[in-house]
Amino acid sequence: MMNLEPTPQAIKDQRIYAQWGLTDEEYRMISEDILGRLPNYTEAGLFSVMWSEHCSYKNSKPVLRKFPTEGPQVLQGPGEGAGIVDIGDGQAVVFKAESHNHPSAVEPYEGAATGVGGIIRDIFSMGARPIAVLDSLRFGELDNDRTKYLVEEVVAGISGYGNCIGIPTVGGEVAFDPCYAGNPLVNAMCVGLIDHKDIQKGQAKGVGNAIMYVGAKTGRDGIHGATFASEEFSEGEEQQRSAVQVGDPFMEKLLLEACLELILDHSDILVGIQDMGAAGLVSSSSEMASKAGSGLKLYLDDVPQRETGMTPYEMMLSESQERMLICVKKGAEDQVVELFHKYDLDAVTIGEVTDDGQYRLYHKGVEVANLPVDALAEDAPTYYKEYQEPARIKEFAAMPDFEPVVNDATATFIALLQQPTIASKKSIYETYDAQVRTNTVVLPGSDAAVLRVRGTNKALAMTTDCNARYLYLNPEIGGQIAVAEAARNIVASGGQPLAITDCLNYGSPDKPEGFWELWTSADGLAEACRTLNTPVISGNVSMYNETDGKAIYPTPMIGMVGLVQDLAHITTQDFKQAGDLVYVLGETKADFNGSELQKMQLGRIEGRLMDFDLAIEKANQDLVLQAIQAGLVQSAHDCSEGGLAVAVAESCFKNDLGVDASFDMPKANLFSETQSRFVLSVKASDKAAFEALVPSAKAVGTVCETGMITMQATDGAITLGTSTAKELWEEAIPCLMK
Repeated sequence: MMNLEPTPQAIKDQRIYAQWGLTDEEYRMISEDILGRLPNYTEAGLFSVMWSEHCSYKNSKPVLRKFPTEGPQVLQGPGEGAGIVDIGDGQAVVFKAESHNHPSAVEPYEGAATGVGGIIRDIFSMGARPIAVLDSLRFGELDNDRTKYLVEEVVAGISGYGNCIGIPTVGGEVAFDPCYAGNPLVNAMCVGLIDHKDIQKGQAKGVGNAIMYVGAKTGRDGIHGATFASEEFSEGEEQQRSAVQVGDPFMEKLLLEACLELILDHSDILVGIQDMGAAGLVSSSSEMASKAGSGLKLYLDDVPQRETGMTPYEMMLSESQERMLICVKKGAEDQVVELFHKYDLDAVTIGEVTDDGQYRLYHKGVEVANLPVDALAEDAPTYYKEYQEPARIKEFAAMPDFEPVVNDATATFIALLQQPTIASKKSIYETYDAQVRTNTVVLPGSDAAVLRVRGTNKALAMTTDCNARYLYLNPEIGGQIAVAEAARNIVASGGQPLAITDCLNYGSPDKPEGFWELWTSADGLAEACRTLNTPVISGNVSMYNETDGKAIYPTPMIGMVGLVQDLAHITTQDFKQAGDLVYVLGETKADFNGSELQKMQLGRIEGRLMDFDLAIEKANQDLVLQAIQAGLVQSAHDCSEGGLAVAVAESCFKNDLGVDASFDMPKANLFSETQSRFVLSVKASDKAAFEALVPSAKAVGTVCETGMITMQATDGAITLGTSTAKELWEEAIPCLMK
């Protein structure tokens, strides 16, 4: 076959590197400062993906340094496949979230499915058994066929992959706003369990040790996926389909079991293991060598290929799914081959560890790349981007606060229950298997999912959260609220928040206003993490979420895991029986800017974001957790979109109970979105003990058998049958989807 690749001189003269996302200055650094010569086609390709934002974080590193990443509970912070937190008794929880936004916009089914597949591999590459998947989805409004198609296909992709591999999808969130119409967000989180003794690292060390490729064969799918994820969209990007991979959950199930058997039963021969994720073979191999201070030789003729005539460039950049790279002790190769063949999987030696710090690739007997390994994995430039406050922020600050028009509180309530962001997501999560492996104690639909830790009396609570509208109005306070709401969901479920992972979904960092959103929201996220003792242990950054120059709202999705110390502490949002007393903890103010009510009445959000006090948030969370652990709480629900009216109603739905409550506030405030509030129910016999422990909670009413929701305000009331309210809430999304 003739080599039709452009020469090094042609790459320079025709600026071919620019099509791959490298700047003129980056190309100059590579050719002059690092290599002292012009890179060939393969080498230039390796640099282009490894120096992309998706792999190098070159625009976001200064931002990520703001985050607290350590704590007594943290066993592994950012830098490996996933973060790890101690849960006692020699056990730990492993978790991470990833975005698959651009692939999901182009090929929603495969984009979402491979997002799930990739995040599961990150978890078992650490030596952990995945126990749960959660997701966080953002779409445009459900008033057009394109968005309905995206919702259907993304949900089908998530359930198709998760259900087949046998890992329950237990929780998540879905929100709808016009800004996501062209650029949906698909964020997936995976949680796993591990014993401390089994924790793995992605490293390749020990001269002469073997580099082995295991799993599926390499094809031409997903080439330049990392670059694709690091640039803006324009209409008509359907030609980018080659950048989207295709997943096979059955193959991944085999790979998961084979890798865990290797880790648990053959730890004496295993040196390191890493998922071939973004940028495929080049990122996993160069990162493993760089972390260990080693060099590598790889022989590409030995790479299992499912297509003919693949070039070194294609093999190294392919993002074919269900592949792992492992480093094993020299002489142990046959043991690995035998183990993987038992699962009908390829296991092939494709290289060896050297001690010279060089990254060398050979193809058909010719050296096709020779680079310093750190140049790929570590030496991408770090940019300190210009940032500038967007004009809207000053405009919002100068506006009078939004005052909603609520003539008929019941009518407003009915309309709010049917807003897609508030409405029941049952029609979506029903397609997911949440029960497989039978550890799920609290299913989707409550504040957080809860899974028992087998063989102990403990459980893990987990959630994904972010209200991007708040960040659009004020990125710093909105960032604080995103972390606080995640923690509130964990606490309402009886858990002590442990740590977070994040998907930082933003527009272009090349625009000063876009970078300002990232820079300032990171201050808010970091501050909340410090106050709530939830360090950032893993995550990813997804920039360039723009369509035709218009960015999404800044959307830092927070994935949080908490520890439930005793199964008896597991709490759900549902009222349990008539006669229980209903309390609200936290003050309600007229906070409507950025609210669901404002969006519904104005068709947009604007104004100054509500005041928010992290100290009050922490104090209220601590009180609720103490009351739960003292056995005094029947139900707990955090108060979020739609305010008290929605939180109280949602507490009634599952057990078809009613409520008779009265509030010392105007009826409009029933829909206010003031933060740091909980709706709690308590047995009448525990009234005195509860009020002594939580004196700041206000008694507002009683749970009733009547099946009527009655909420009396000072100037009007909401009155609606529970079954009517529930039906409106559950049918809203299916109706819009039809």
